[in-house]
Amino acid sequence: MNKRFGGKARLTLLLVPIAGALAITGCASKDDDIDLNAYVDTIEPADVLYNQALANLNSGRLDEAAKKFDAVDRQHPYSEFARKSLVMGAFANYRAGKYDEAVNMTKRYIALYPNQPEAAYAYYITGLAYYRQIPDVTREQSMTRRSIAAFNEVVERFPDSEYVEDSRAKIRFGRDQLAGKEMQVGRYYLERKDYVAAIKRFRGVVEQYSNTRHVEEALARLTEAYYALGVTNEAQAAAAVLGQNYPDSQWYKDSYKLLQSGGLQPRESAGSWLSKAAAAITGGKDGV
Repeated sequence: MNKRFGGKARLTLLLVPIAGALAITGCASKDDDIDLNAYVDTIEPADVLYNQALANLNSGRLDEAAKKFDAVDRQHPYSEFARKSLVMGAFANYRAGKYDEAVNMTKRYIALYPNQPEAAYAYYITGLAYYRQIPDVTREQSMTRRSIAAFNEVVERFPDSEYVEDSRAKIRFGRDQLAGKEMQVGRYYLERKDYVAAIKRFRGVVEQYSNTRHVEEALARLTEAYYALGVTNEAQAAAAVLGQNYPDSQWYKDSYKLLQSGGLQPRESAGSWLSKAAAAITGGKDGV
């Protein structure tokens, strides 16, 4: 395209639909003034938009800040200001409770700039947006899983990041939440005497969430479920692991009493999956 006429040609193309619409409707008076600026986007310098966005953010005008940051990205794509605006806009949306918008912006940043300095923050904001949507343990936990996945990216990809410590804490909370959900389902099956289904859930807690607060109850429930099925060697093994790790707990006392009612005692079983799980439980308690 001839550079001399490039700007005029683009403006003409923008105005053609307007002129056509006026000709067809015939509604506009010849004496009416037409403000062409109403039909043409105003392009502002990237630094001006960015500083306006920051001012809005600092003043607590989160919606306005998010719009300005978005405008930087739209009007000046792939610029340095656009790169920074993606994460700052995500933060503004997150603070405003617009979690979907925040995640959309962080995902765009990660796709375009996976190795830039703000990438750790983008993953962190993603995790926070999902974290704030974690429901109670009785409901579906997809947000919990997404939150954990985002925080894991921070921990694994950016181990020296300032966001690692908080990410680890929120991962622990999320894993505890998932374990709690498994326990809830396991209790449901146990109450209905569906012992096989209950054991599957409780075993999952012991094997996958050994460093959560739910593992203690899970071992006691396993003792109860195995005992009810007549699989006494596994019931004894579950109680033995429980006693080794939580000797003073009420769960262990109840499990011991249950076994005693049948003339049994806690006993390790070398061939049981529980013997392998015992080491992970001990390690989890030590924070490994």
